[in-house]
Amino acid sequence: MESTELQQFFFQHIKSKLAPHLSFVEEIAEQLNISTDSAYRRIRGEKPISLEEVQKLCVHFRISLDHLLNIESNSTVFFGNWVDVESFDFEKYLSDMLLQLEQIAGGTTSMMYYEAKDIPPFHHFQFPQLAAFKYFFWMKTILAYPGLMKEKFESHTLAKPLNETGKKIIDVYNKIPSAEIWSVETINSTIRQIEYYKDAGVFGNSETIGQLYEALYQLIEHLEKQAESGEKFSIDGQPEGNKNNFQLYFNEVILGHNTILSITNEQKTVFINHGVLNYMITRDNRFCNYTKKSMENIMRKSSLISSVSEKERNRFFQVLKEKINHRQKVL
Repeated sequence: MESTELQQFFFQHIKSKLAPHLSFVEEIAEQLNISTDSAYRRIRGEKPISLEEVQKLCVHFRISLDHLLNIESNSTVFFGNWVDVESFDFEKYLSDMLLQLEQIAGGTTSMMYYEAKDIPPFHHFQFPQLAAFKYFFWMKTILAYPGLMKEKFESHTLAKPLNETGKKIIDVYNKIPSAEIWSVETINSTIRQIEYYKDAGVFGNSETIGQLYEALYQLIEHLEKQAESGEKFSIDGQPEGNKNNFQLYFNEVILGHNTILSITNEQKTVFINHGVLNYMITRDNRFCNYTKKSMENIMRKSSLISSVSEKERNRFFQVLKEKINHRQKVL
């Protein structure tokens, strides 16, 4: 490929990553501190782009030149915004999650695979109190957020962003065809977190604990309905005939790692959870293809319980419900 073609290919790759509402030329001009006319000439290949300019654009748009130019190496480039307790902005965190989902959903074709060690966070947003508890726990206990150290759960102020942005998040997620791999352990961390706060006296009253377990039970019941229909839909809605946009797999052997693989217009992206709230992200072809093969192998060793396998589906959800019922009985 000639250098001019490489330059045009480079810009086309950047354009494919932009949200539809953004002006491609204006974004390039702003990042390189040049006029829109100069940006046009670089995009068309009429003016060579410098290595310094390539570096600026790669950093801003999170592009790996190894990946883009198919350079074989033993390294894999990841990027991400790490949660900093001193400057953590809860609403921005939710907005970033929404933006990632919108980019996945915005393609002509899209698919998401989720290896769920814990309940995928998107499901919580239909149950605001449960979602508030999860984020309160992560911020207070995992991040040791100073403003929450002496707070009871009932005094949290997370409701507004969860209700507003959270609703948008679940609406977008429901539109993305997805395959989730669960085990009977997937709900354990939520149960352990509720029990930990119960024992630590973080709840102001026992009614809150019962409400959280009831919300968790409703989440599982709603997931079961979605699995039965093979379609994602809101808690206050009904299936609309969009069959096979939801596949649920029951795995009895392998514990997941909260790993996500998305494929949008054949562009693969892997999100690896770490530090509870953070995700490392890569579009490295080799790593993404390896992850896809790994997930396909896990799915072959799992039981598909959405739309089919009624007996297996009932058995799986009965185990989850019994776990919750057991905790409700000993409140």
